[in-house]
Amino acid sequence: MNVPADLHYTESHEWVRREGDGTATVGITDHAQAALGDLVYVELPAVGRKVKARDAVAVVESVKAASDVYAPIAGEIVAVNEALKSAPEQVNADAYGAWLYKLKPDDAGAIDSLLGADAYVASVGEA
Repeated sequence: MNVPADLHYTESHEWVRREGDGTATVGITDHAQAALGDLVYVELPAVGRKVKARDAVAVVESVKAASDVYAPIAGEIVAVNEALKSAPEQVNADAYGAWLYKLKPDDAGAIDSLLGADAYVASVGEA
């Protein structure tokens, strides 16, 4: 299982990368995309939407199932990865490169309360 040490994670399988401009980039983990199988559709949130931590903000759909993607922290959606609308399989090819959306956190420190790589691996029970 690929779990980069420089990212933060949620128990609901989102990853978060703190960016130099103060935003946070969010996607789904390698574990999540593998469990879902081949993605066929991604529904992205609206730019400008204010979200609370744990709000359902996006949907990823595979041939097996549809799954909500949750906001790991509160903030405002400032960008979405438009390329995924026509090529959702990018998430399967590179879960950590194919981000879903970026948000401007209400509290940048909230990212630090998320899981580190080791804690995320422990939460899914794989090594």
